[in-house]
Amino acid sequence: MTYVSPDPEPERTTGLEPGGGVPPGETPPAESSMPEAGPRETHNPAKGWAKAPLTLILGLVVLVAAFFLVYALVLIF
Repeated sequence: MTYVSPDPEPERTTGLEPGGGVPPGETPPAESSMPEAGPRETHNPAKGWAKAPLTLILGLVVLVAAFFLVYALVLIF
């Protein structure tokens, strides 16, 4: 990675007074972002559903569907 200085170059920045001040009515220069900003991320948790909760939810869905199927068959016969 290369280091990028967040300071503007005074000779290329318009509207700056000597010493880096900004005259009244002039918009100050924008900040640049630094690519090395922020802590290094070392832990990335897994995305998606874990196997146990997904299995429990699918089992519950199957039980509810079976209940309504049996209930419908009892009403028909």
